[in-house]
This record gives sequence, structure tokens and C-alpha cells, in this order.
Amino acid sequence: MCDYSLMAIPNRLAEEGEDLVAHRFPTGSVGLASPRDLCMPDSLRTRCQGFWSAAKTFFDPAKTDPVPAVCVPPGARLMLQDIPMRLQRDLEIGPAEEVTFTQLTAAVYTYRDAIRFKNGQELLLQRVREGQRVKVLDLSSAEASEPIRNERRELLFRRR
Repeated sequence: MCDYSLMAIPNRLAEEGEDLVAHRFPTGSVGLASPRDLCMPDSLRTRCQGFWSAAKTFFDPAKTDPVPAVCVPPGARLMLQDIPMRLQRDLEIGPAEEVTFTQLTAAVYTYRDAIRFKNGQELLLQRVREGQRVKVLDLSSAEASEPIRNERRELLFRRR
């Protein structure tokens, strides 16, 4: 649902019909986030400040809530959009593709979240371009029938 590296970050379950975006979290890992949560308030910048107020703000910045990771269950159907040309060519796919969210392994301390294209190609979520858009189509088709594979993947993607 969420890679091991995102477990220390606040997270929530995705909702059907929701638009998400690939985001690099403070852990350095790529995960999914809501565009609404990525918006930064601008109130401090629009207000005129004196020298001492500006100095205080510089040394003690306003606290911001961390961006929550949005977790997707294995088997969920997603629409991956804005697929880069190089990836389209390498995986023989189009600029937008319906994919299935999956987990490649159950091994600890290993990136496991991936997407599976209809042609059988799999891509680690870590290899999705930051800022790439994803739409949640269906969460109810969770893949309870397919066990998680235990071997470690070293490739960016593979053919099934």
C-alpha cells in the first residue's frame, strides 16, 4: 500500500475518482500525494514585514503540516497520465495508460510498490517521474488472489 520508506510519514487511503500526483517525500522516496495537500499557503509572503519581523520569521519559520502520503491497495486500477516519451518507447505504451497497482515483494527495506501495464510490463513507483498525474479509477478490484513475490527486483522494469 505504501512503501516502507513512507511509513513514518502521515498517510491515508486513496479514494475512488481522486486525482493524485507523484511526489518526492522528505525520506527521498517517491509516493503519491494529493495536489490539494501540496499547495503551500502564501500568507506570510504577501504581508509586508518590518526588519525584526522578517528576521524572526527567517529564524523561526511557520510550522507547516507534512504532506500525507496517499496509499493505494494492491489491485487498484489507476490511470497513469503524462507518461514521458522515453518510457513510452521503452515499455511500448501510450501517453496515458490504465494500470494496476501492485507490490513486487514482501521483503523488508525494499521498494515494493509498482504499477503493471496491460501489456505485462511492471514499473516501480520509484521510477515514476515526479509530478506525474495519476487518477484512481477503482479501489475495489484489490488483487487478493495474486501473492506477493519474494524475490528482489533490481531492474527498472521487466517483462512478464
